[in-house]
Order: sequence, then structure tokens, then C-alpha cells
Amino acid sequence: MVVAALVAVAGLLAAMLAFQPAAAADNPYQRGPDPTPAGVAASRGPFATAQTTVAPGNGFNGGTIYYPTDTSAGTWGAVAIVPGYTALFADEEAWMGPWLSSFGFVVIGIETNSRTDFDVARGTQLLAALDYLTQQSPVRDRVDTSRLSVIGHSMGGGGVVYATEHRPSLKAAVALAPFSPSQDMSTDRVPTMVMAGQNDTVVTPSYLDGLYATMPAATQSDFVQIAGADHVYYTHPQSTEMRILIPWLKIFVDNDTRYTQFLCPSLSDSSGISIYRSKCPYVPPGTSTTGGTTSGTTSGGTTTGGTTSGGTTTGGTTSGGTTSGGTSGSACTASYATVNTWSGGFQGEVTVTAGGKPVNGWTVRWTLAGGQGISQVWNGTVSTSGSDVSVRNVSYNGSLQPSTSTTFGFLGTGTPSDVSLSCTSP
Repeated sequence: MVVAALVAVAGLLAAMLAFQPAAAADNPYQRGPDPTPAGVAASRGPFATAQTTVAPGNGFNGGTIYYPTDTSAGTWGAVAIVPGYTALFADEEAWMGPWLSSFGFVVIGIETNSRTDFDVARGTQLLAALDYLTQQSPVRDRVDTSRLSVIGHSMGGGGVVYATEHRPSLKAAVALAPFSPSQDMSTDRVPTMVMAGQNDTVVTPSYLDGLYATMPAATQSDFVQIAGADHVYYTHPQSTEMRILIPWLKIFVDNDTRYTQFLCPSLSDSSGISIYRSKCPYVPPGTSTTGGTTSGTTSGGTTTGGTTSGGTTTGGTTSGGTTSGGTSGSACTASYATVNTWSGGFQGEVTVTAGGKPVNGWTVRWTLAGGQGISQVWNGTVSTSGSDVSVRNVSYNGSLQPSTSTTFGFLGTGTPSDVSLSCTSP
């Protein structure tokens, strides 16, 4: 009887462990089940939420905080939202509060000190709201102070531009039809998504084209134009905006590269989108360093109307690169290509292909040339010893059927060169 009970308990524990979210152990900020197209477009995520009112003061005119009620997963990333010129958050973007918090973010939506505040004032109040949220608010213990972001519409989008340029430690920003009379985006180092409306006659497509063109090539950014949208499109609930905005926040605030599949190499659902300019791949800064680990679902791919970027440096020229692989009859082979180069660095991509039998796990090894280094890796786990590099699979791309392939990418320092790769499988 006792033995049978122990066996039953062990089986139950095994079953519970089997259904834990994928790769959660690799990323302490990952929240929620593996995302699906239907899930990311839903008006509510997996988390129950609550809200509390904020009184005027603390540098802004009060507002509302929305937060997940679950405390078992630790702290959450946060986002501050500011409305447009003459508008109220309560009228314009309050619908976003429970939507975003149900996907695992603490949200503070603010009213401005004056409804006619310009971009600098709105940006200053965004930053004040984040300071209040993390230092004084009743939910401050639920917020990870190192994972903060901002969203704003119209003049509030100009406030987002100000906030990114005055607090580069922000993890992400989303500017909705931003009007920025006081500054451009030339010093923005925060991963920033800009959304435009095809039929916006207030902040016109031509204005936003010019503003977005000032974004540094090295900044991870994304430009989305919504088909048929006017200037007030963002002030009412709709999933077209949110199914793109949520992955952006998930990737850069939660380091959750499970969501890159919705943005790279192109939009997984482009319905309702007239223009999409990406800088894929999107790699959260700091998620991988030499000897570290990162994972994701995008392999670098192509971009629509944009410039390929490695995530930290770009602006160079595209290079076709070289390929080199394993030997015939081996369990797997690997080939390399340089997909982008710039002064002092390059972006590489490695394709791993199974041989005549299924592969369950793989490792690719090569030797760096003089002056080369590895700064980031996605879709693989990297380790280095001197000039020797090895990259092994992550949880979702280790099993390959005969003759099928997967890819991983990396950012290198130095000058690209021909490489000789080996691929082994346990």
C-alpha cells in the first residue's frame, strides 16, 4: 500500500513537471504558457487582474494601476501609458490597462498635469509615474524595477520619444502615432516600436516616415502602419494593434523570445497591416554574452521594407558570406553564412541539418579567427574557451527528422572570415 502510494505521488509529480511552460527555467522573467496566434490576439491573457486608483501628485495628475493578482511567479515588468494632446487616459487608453496586465505586466495609466501639456512635459510625467510605481505605489513590491517600459499616443507618443532619450535604461517603448515637436529619435537607444495609421491626417504617414528615419540604425526598432487607421484608431479596443504590441513588450521587457515568431522574419499575421519595416532578429539586450545563454524562435530571416540588424549594431552592408560544413554520413552537418557586416562587427547564421537518421540534440563547434568574439547568440546556447566556440541546441530545436534543418544566429565582433564547422549529436 505504501509503495503504491509513493509510486502514484511520483507519477503525479512527473506529470506536473511535464506541463511546466517551456524554457521557464532558462528565463526567470518568462510568464504564462507558450503563446499561440489566437492567444496573442485575445483580449485577455492568462492572468487574473485587479486595479487601484492613484491620486494626483508625485509629478503627474493621478491615474490607474492595473496589475496581475498572481504573486507566485515573482515580480513583473511594468509599463507607463500617457494619452494624447487634450485627451484623458480614462477616455483614450484605459481599455489597454486590463488587457496588458492580463498578459503579465503591471500597468500605470496616467492623467497629465495639463491636458495641453506638450511632449517634454508628458515624457517627464511618464518617468515620474514609473518612479512612483516602483518606489511608492501600493504594488511596488510586485514590480521589477529593472524591467520598465513606456507607451504613448500622439503628443503622448512624443512623450515616449523624450522618455527613451532621457532614460536609456528603459527596456522597451511603443509610440502610437507620435508627434514630437521638441526632439527627433536620433539619440534613442531603447528598443522602440512606432505605429502609424494609413489614413491619419493629424500625424501623417509622411511625418512619421521622417521621424522614424532619424532612429539610429543600431537601435532595435520596428515600424508598423495599420491599414485604414486614422488618428484616433488607438483609442478603442482592437486586436490588430495589440497582437503586435504585446510581443514587442514580451520580447524586450520579459526577454521572452517565444514571441519573436509573431514579428520575425515577418509578421505571422499581416492582416490589417499596410506597411511593416522590421530589424529582425530581435534579441533582448543582455540576454546572451560570451559564455552565456539565449533562446528564441527567429533565425534572422528577412525583413519587409527594413534593414537587417543584429540587435546591437548595424548600418553596414549585406554580405553573402561563406559556408562550411560537416562530413558526409555524419549525424548532422552545419553550414555558415555571413548575413550582415559593419565596421567592427558582423552577423552570422548557422544552419544545422540532420543526416539520414533523426537527431535528438546537436552541438556545433568552430574556432574564432584572430580578433573575433561572440557577443550574442539566439536559438542556441553558447559556451567559449579561448578561441574555441560551441553552440548547442535549446529546448525547442534539438530534435530534427532526417534531412531537416534548423538555424541559429549570432553577433560577432571583428571581421568575418571563412569558418570550418563540426556538428555532433549525442
